[in-house]
Amino acid sequence: MPKMKTHRGAAKRFSRTGSGKIKFKHANMQHNFGHMSKVQKKRLIKTGYLKSVDAKVVDRVLNGG
Repeated sequence: MPKMKTHRGAAKRFSRTGSGKIKFKHANMQHNFGHMSKVQKKRLIKTGYLKSVDAKVVDRVLNGG
């Protein structure tokens, strides 16, 4: 049986914290900020954490199996 490989696309988008949570960066923070309020930009800068239901799927592709 060959080794299970990590999904490289997922590895670039998600990372694991010390406590085991899956963290990600919010979308829409690359350019075109003129239409956004300061509050919206401030909220999107913060790191997001996946809910446990979604984390199970991402955890599987990050662990390669």
